[in-house]
Amino acid sequence: MLKFLIGITGASGSIYGIRLLEELIQKGYEINLIITSAGREVIKEEIGHSFIEGFLSKYKYKIKIWDENDYSAPFISGSNSVDYQIIIPCSMGKLSAIANGISKNILERSADVVLKEKKQLILVVRETPLNLIHLENMLKVAKAGALIVPAMPAFYHKPETVDDIVNFLVGKILNLIGIEHNLFKKWKA
Repeated sequence: MLKFLIGITGASGSIYGIRLLEELIQKGYEINLIITSAGREVIKEEIGHSFIEGFLSKYKYKIKIWDENDYSAPFISGSNSVDYQIIIPCSMGKLSAIANGISKNILERSADVVLKEKKQLILVVRETPLNLIHLENMLKVAKAGALIVPAMPAFYHKPETVDDIVNFLVGKILNLIGIEHNLFKKWKA
């Protein structure tokens, strides 16, 4: 059974992380979750405090939730790494820390472990416009083995709702890790 670590940071787009969690829970995967303190603030603003508390209590037996400063987490060691770490959304601050090997908390440390153990790190970056520092940091993590998935919508599947746009991005991530889904219609020429 694949082990996942999902990180939700303070970048806008927390709904992407929530939707990915729903899909992985539905499929029965082992899930560890870290929501940074900034991530919790953004979730309150974008989705509402009651939603996230309800979500976490509903799935508390299916997700292991970690405080970002709990260094007892097993996945911060290469001997117990997760198979996939997905930071969705990934703020430019987290991207910078990962690109420069800074490990101020377990989300950053686990990303370092995933890269050194040659596991898959997927960063769903969310910022616009991008400056040179952002681009250089994306290049650094890509060279180290991470996949960069910008949170950009597509329109060939003819989205009609915000959920359609969210499902498309989450479906693209599931495609990358080889998990079947029905979140959007695949391209047909």
